[in-house]
Amino acid sequence: QVQLVESGGGLVQAGGSLRLSCAASGLTFSSYAIGWFRQAPGKEREFVSRINWNGLSAYYADSVNGRFTISRDNAKNTVYLQMNSLNPEDTAVYYCAARMGSGYYYRTADYRYWGQGTQVTVSS
Repeated sequence: QVQLVESGGGLVQAGGSLRLSCAASGLTFSSYAIGWFRQAPGKEREFVSRINWNGLSAYYADSVNGRFTISRDNAKNTVYLQMNSLNPEDTAVYYCAARMGSGYYYRTADYRYWGQGTQVTVSS
């Protein structure tokens, strides 16, 4: 079955960096767009970034644009989210999600498969 596993979360001070990974199995990875979402306590899950199947198209939420970079390695079935200049507002559980196609895909309902999430905590 399809499995998405996030890793790389942790505790970091404001201004620091983390790199999240999303490892996929059970699907033809190179056919799927991958999105990153996050959910802070008491808030709805929100779009962070998305990359298309070949890595040539990426979108970012305004709140992370210029600080976060999404990339993928189809040979390793893995998508990465490099997060720089982190601030306490970035604290959340981060999820990766997958779907076929090449659209913008910024809604949670756009995605078929989801990982379990990884916690990112940014201290001030």
